[in-house]
Amino acid sequence: MAAVLLAKHLHEVRSRGRKILVPYITGFSAGWIDAIRVAVANGADAIEVGIPFSDPIMDGPVIQRASSEALRRGATLNGILDGIRELDVEVPIVVMCYYNTVFRAGHERFAQTISAAGVRGAIVPDLPLEESVDWCAAADAAGVATVMLAAPTAPDERLARIADRSRGFVYAVGLLGVTGERESLSASATTIARRVKQVTDLPVLVGVGVSDARQAHEACTIADGVIQGASVMRRLLDEGVDAVGRYIAEVRTAIDQPATTTEG
Repeated sequence: MAAVLLAKHLHEVRSRGRKILVPYITGFSAGWIDAIRVAVANGADAIEVGIPFSDPIMDGPVIQRASSEALRRGATLNGILDGIRELDVEVPIVVMCYYNTVFRAGHERFAQTISAAGVRGAIVPDLPLEESVDWCAAADAAGVATVMLAAPTAPDERLARIADRSRGFVYAVGLLGVTGERESLSASATTIARRVKQVTDLPVLVGVGVSDARQAHEACTIADGVIQGASVMRRLLDEGVDAVGRYIAEVRTAIDQPATTTEG
């Protein structure tokens, strides 16, 4: 696959006035490779691939179910990376994994291995900023962008340090709690996006609790884009690959609408 650099690509997307759409797909789920391809074909600007883990502390029921099913299907890091190597999509691939996976492999080995497979970024949600120095150094050396998470509870001084350490984009966590679909977008989603944008020029993407096209549009009135996981994976698990394509196209249309658009 093409070595599309995360930071360069997302800055170019934003410079065109386009909002950034990043679907999350659990690696080794049934149909996951085709789901990535249809997501990109329907307007995704990057893809977040989840590495299944047995104790996913940030994930709600849908992603937990996807991880469990992927593990039953025989998911391994190497198997997922083999799939990523075979992708022929012209957008960056970012992996989301828990620190245990990184630690067991070793920082340098993990960073070099995923980089060699074409991965351009990594999100490690349970690795705090203060403990991330060694991993970040290894990732920087391997050309892997470490995307840091900014929580709604973080004070301004900490947000500035998180943004300074982040590479590629900053993941603005839309609400406290696990991933999953909600009936409405939390007010904290736009609040945290606004606060992070005040301290960085990196693209700021809202994830966690962005549950449908309408909420994605609302988040993008402030944020540079959105990450959508549970709403994507529920469709993949229950309806199949084609449903993912239709949903991504719906979200793409919604976030492409001007922020002043009044929705009925």
